Amino acid sequence: MTLELKEKLRNLANKYENKDFIKEDPSQFLYWYDLKGDGPLAVELSSFIAAMLAFGSRKQFIPKIQEILIQADGLNANNRGQTPGTLVKNDDRGQTPQSIVNWLLDGASTFPHGLQKFYRFYSYDDMHVFFGELADIVKKYGSLGQAVQKKMLGGTDPSNNSKNPAEYLSSLFPKSKIVPKGKNSANKRIHMFLRWMVRQNSPVDIGIWTWVKPADLLIPLDVHVMQEAVGLGLLPQKASASRKTASFLTSAMEEVFPGDPARADFALFGLGIDDKI
Repeated sequence: MTLELKEKLRNLANKYENKDFIKEDPSQFLYWYDLKGDGPLAVELSSFIAAMLAFGSRKQFIPKIQEILIQADGLNANNRGQTPGTLVKNDDRGQTPQSIVNWLLDGASTFPHGLQKFYRFYSYDDMHVFFGELADIVKKYGSLGQAVQKKMLGGTDPSNNSKNPAEYLSSLFPKSKIVPKGKNSANKRIHMFLRWMVRQNSPVDIGIWTWVKPADLLIPLDVHVMQEAVGLGLLPQKASASRKTASFLTSAMEEVFPGDPARADFALFGLGIDDKI
């Protein structure tokens, strides 16, 4: 990789890793709840729900994520469309709404059941299976982070000694269709969530899983990121959105962002925007 290309990628990351990035990105849901006021568990759970639904058109999935979190908070329809993190935390009757934590532990009781599709491939019943497994994890481990940490550091699966928590995280959801599990696929949504949770000192990512090293993350690889990487000559033309491709690109980005290769996600995202300007 040339010095010129490395400098270009660093400049793009500096340009696009900022608060303005959040406005139209699913990372906005990192700030639906406040870490200090609402607690890290509420932030973690709402962020994971957001990440798992963050595929397809942003105009479609962002309202669906908002719909879940508004129900979880007990907010009325008049609060829809407000900026996450600034929502009025009381309804018209002056009641203080419950958090996502209590809502999940209560069986997501306000969320409809049925075979009708909630979003894309997933029905309302599929969402309830997902919510149920999240609640079970909270009851058993205390949080998603504690569950993954126990699996990684506790040696619950001696055959898996990976430093990347993605497979451990996916394995917590044996029944849910919503959580990606393919060992050979890129699993972009899982790696995006991990980027959010692990990277510290970022104006976007919140870095509350301090026991995972940013160096052990994989780049969240989707078609857009892959196309930009191919255009730069970082990936071959016939590259597929696989774990192997994500690992290859991550290794290349380690040269540009030592110890923090997932930061390249901002650079490659920004490259696509700059190309359109």
